[in-house]
Amino acid sequence: MTDGISTAEYADRRARLSEHVRTLGAAGYVVCDPTYITYFTGFRFLSTERPTVYLQNAAGDDVIFVAEFELERTRAEADFERIETYPEYPGLEHPMRILARVADDLGLRGTIAADHDGYPGILGYIGPKLSEVTGAEIIDIAAQIETMLARKSRAEVELLRESGRWCSHAHRLLQEYSVPGSTEAEASLRAQSEATLTMLAERGPGGLLGSGDGVKAGYRGQIGHRSAWAHAVAHNIRFQPGQVLVSETGAPVWGYHAELERTMVIGEPTDRMRWLFDHMLAARKAAFDAIVPGATSADVDGAVNAYFEKHGLTSYWRQHVGHGTGLRVHETPFIDVGNSAPLQPGMVFTVEPGLYDSEVGGFRHSDTVAVTEDGYELLTDYPDDLKSLVIPANG
Repeated sequence: MTDGISTAEYADRRARLSEHVRTLGAAGYVVCDPTYITYFTGFRFLSTERPTVYLQNAAGDDVIFVAEFELERTRAEADFERIETYPEYPGLEHPMRILARVADDLGLRGTIAADHDGYPGILGYIGPKLSEVTGAEIIDIAAQIETMLARKSRAEVELLRESGRWCSHAHRLLQEYSVPGSTEAEASLRAQSEATLTMLAERGPGGLLGSGDGVKAGYRGQIGHRSAWAHAVAHNIRFQPGQVLVSETGAPVWGYHAELERTMVIGEPTDRMRWLFDHMLAARKAAFDAIVPGATSADVDGAVNAYFEKHGLTSYWRQHVGHGTGLRVHETPFIDVGNSAPLQPGMVFTVEPGLYDSEVGGFRHSDTVAVTEDGYELLTDYPDDLKSLVIPANG
C-alpha cells in the first residue's frame, strides 16, 4: 500500500510558497481554492458554498478557517494548531468579514498574497472581495501555485503510478463486461463497483471524500458514431457488433488521478477502422518520441500535428495532445502548440492524440506519462494493439 504525502513534504510546499510571497513584499498569503488547500496542508473536505480558507503569515503561523459545523471533524482529522470558525453562510455576519478579523489578527495587513481576491463562486457563493474586507492590496499568486502543482515529487509520481495500476484493473473488467447485449451503464457500473471494492479491500479508503467516490470506468457515451465526439455524454447505449468504443478510466489514490483510455472495437474491424487505428498509434508514437530533454509542450503537440499534416489527416484532428493530471484530472501543463513552456522532470500529463471520423467513430488511446531527466516514464500499462482490443461479436 502506498501512503499519502508526508507531513514533511506538506511543510516544504508551504515553505516554498512562503519564500515566494516574501519576495513579493506581502505579509503572508491566503488560499481559497480547495485543491490548493489540499496541496499545501493535506486537509480534505467537501467544497461547498461555505468558505474554507487557509492563511499563513510571513513567520509561518497559520490558520484554517472553516464553518462551525466542520470544527469537530477538522480537529479530529487534521493537525492545525489554530482553527477559526464562522456560524454559517451567509449568516447574520458574512464569513468574509469574520475572515478579515482573523487575517488582521494573524498580521496579514497592507499587502496580502492570495489565489483569489475572495472566495471563488463555488455552488452559488456570493460575497465581498478580500481586498474590500481587509483594505489590503492583493497580489495574485495562483500562477505560482499552478507552477508548483505542475512538477510532481517522487511521492506524487508514486501515487499516480498506483492510480494507473488501478486504472488498468478497472479497464480489464470494463472490457470483459462490454459485450453485445449489455449496456453502457451495466458494464460501467459493474467494472467500477468491483474495482473500487477491490481497491478498498487492498489499500483502504486512500483519501476518498464521499461514499460514491472510487474507481471510474466507462465510456461517457463514446460508443459507435458518438465515439467521434471527444467529450460526449452517457446515453446508456446497448453494445452491438461493429461499434467503436472509446473508454475512460480513473482511480483516486490520496486525491491523485491517472488517466487510461483505449479504443476498442466490437467484432471484426473494417479496413477503415484499422487504417484510423494504425494512424492513431503512429501519432501517439510521434508524441512519445518528442518527449526528450529540452522539449516544450508545443514540441510534443507540434510533432503530432506534423504527422497528421504529412498523412493528410488534419481533418480528423479535434483536440491537442494532452493535459496535466494530478490532484485535478485537468491541470497544467497543457500539451498544445500554444504552450511554449519547457517540459521539466516531475511533470505528469496525458498523451492522447486522436482521430475522429464522424461516420466511423473516434480513435484515441490515453496514457499517463511522467517526464524524467532523460525522457519519460509510462505510469499506465494496458495493451494498445488492435488485436488485444477487439471484443468478440458473439459475446
